[in-house]
Amino acid sequence: QEQLEESGGGLVQAGGSLRLSCADSGRTFSAYTMGWFRQAPGKEREYVATISWTGATTYVADSVKGRFTIFRDNAKNTVYLQMNSLKPEDTAVYYCAAGIALTTRPEQTDYWGQGTRVTVSS
Repeated sequence: QEQLEESGGGLVQAGGSLRLSCADSGRTFSAYTMGWFRQAPGKEREYVATISWTGATTYVADSVKGRFTIFRDNAKNTVYLQMNSLKPEDTAVYYCAAGIALTTRPEQTDYWGQGTRVTVSS
């Protein structure tokens, strides 16, 4: 059983940066593909980024490519999302996800965190 807890959200001005963290208190963190999804008010949850269990392979959505980076530290059971050049349209609740077969679809997630809110002001 994995338990995910996000942190690092907050209010930031457009153009600013935030780093989100997701700590896993379970025992098999390194076995999972990890990812980040986000959900803006009134919208469906959407894919942001994923990283393989080794950390060797990463994917990011086109909407954040070149601005967001996902990376993980298996020794710390933590995955991160570095967000630079933030835009107001990045405002959402960001969710950490773990899944053995996780790709870009939320339904492939085995475990979710509770979410952390990111607000980008213009």
